[in-house]
Amino acid sequence: MEETAVFEKITGLGFWDYGLLVLSLLFLAFVAWYKGRDEEDTHDYFLGKRKTPVWVGTLSFVATEISAMTIVGIPPVGFTENLQYMQFFIGSALARVIIAFLFIPAFYKFSCTTIYEFLKHRFGVETQYCGSVFFFITRLFASGVRLYAAALAVAVIMGWSLPATLMGFTVAAILFIGFGGIRAVLWTGAFETIMFYAAGLGVAVYLLCHINGGFSGAYNIAHEAGKLSIFNFAWDPANPNVFWSAILNGVFGSMASFGTDQEMMQRLLTLETRRESQKTLILTIAASVPLTALYLIVGTLLYVFYQQNPGLPQPENADKILSHFTITVLPAGLKGLVLSAIVLASIDSPLSSLSSSFITDIYRPLIRKNGTEKHYLMMSRISVLVFGLLLAFIAWLCASGSGRMFWLAFKINGVTAGSLLGVFLFGLVTKCHGNKINVVSMMTSAFAAAVILYLSEKGIAKIGWSWIIVIGTALTFGLSWIMSVVQRRFSASSVDKDGKNG
Repeated sequence: MEETAVFEKITGLGFWDYGLLVLSLLFLAFVAWYKGRDEEDTHDYFLGKRKTPVWVGTLSFVATEISAMTIVGIPPVGFTENLQYMQFFIGSALARVIIAFLFIPAFYKFSCTTIYEFLKHRFGVETQYCGSVFFFITRLFASGVRLYAAALAVAVIMGWSLPATLMGFTVAAILFIGFGGIRAVLWTGAFETIMFYAAGLGVAVYLLCHINGGFSGAYNIAHEAGKLSIFNFAWDPANPNVFWSAILNGVFGSMASFGTDQEMMQRLLTLETRRESQKTLILTIAASVPLTALYLIVGTLLYVFYQQNPGLPQPENADKILSHFTITVLPAGLKGLVLSAIVLASIDSPLSSLSSSFITDIYRPLIRKNGTEKHYLMMSRISVLVFGLLLAFIAWLCASGSGRMFWLAFKINGVTAGSLLGVFLFGLVTKCHGNKINVVSMMTSAFAAAVILYLSEKGIAKIGWSWIIVIGTALTFGLSWIMSVVQRRFSASSVDKDGKNG
């Protein structure tokens, strides 16, 4: 009992907190063993034999979309800013409908294991390879930021060092996903979403019960401080939170994140039929929007709570506000609930999607063409290990950075996401042909996006980061279309000349 009391004093956690965390991790281990025990090939390992129930696919998709970045990254937005981030979900909802009826039918038509196989069928292998490489770059860096955010939160709550926390998350994710594959990811993802809601509602109710005046008191203080602003109809290209910019970014950003990112689309490809996959994606609107709003409101309530309790210490960095509040204010049980939600969110990493893209798009066609399924399954698990270590290294590099972690992930994603979305749209809405020209347009667009982001961050160009995906998409699509027209006319001209000479 004495040792337990000392440990409790160091971390601020009690028996019920550790109990909830241990039970959550045991559930994770059981699902990984149960779902991965009879996997025999990569079709099962990456697609779960397309036998996923709609409700599991929906909740798992939301868990991947939300991630630890929402759990620890959105409350600081509500704490320091307002609710204008919700404008993005108007465009995001529209994007999901577009993906459901434009993207998903094409992926099921070619029975894709990864969505970049569509690029091979539509254009050629060069476009497929380029798309896969862009996915690796985008997902590794953006997920590295996510992993850093989760590790930072747990390190604050547990009193651990950041490197030790990162290593613990990495080992857990590698073991869990390396053995369990996509089926383990899907079923634990459904459990994670339930935990996200439980933790968010628990914190919100606790805050309302400890704010003077309850709901009306919180509303009045937040309203006077401008924290309840949802819509911003100003015209300011440098501000990503104005309505028109947010809508455009919601449409293009969500199409890029959900329609051209293997991590997100892999969940939808595990459904048996195209209709089930479409239904799943539409249902995510009703599941993810309230969850995001909940954590934004938690941030707003935290602002009100600390306004009414100015004597309570606050963290030096607003990114730690939820973690700090959890460890210094929340009672036993609620601390464990928040901690479990963050830990589970951090383990739901992109390792399965990175592995599936590497094996399907790179390893099979380029490195080992005639391997057995047993060999490919073994290499899939080895690639999970390698990508897990890469993610940990990128997350460790983030520790020396600064700025809003939540926005940093979006900025990193924006550099290459526009290129991916542009080439997918080029293949889906036109009948033009092109292969190597797509590689040129994608690389040109990514370079231009990187330059725009640099100029924006330095204050040289007043362009909000949310426009980067829009610009990148338009540039990639436009360049590919123009070059395909030129190429077609040049080929026709050459044929005419050869005919006349003949």
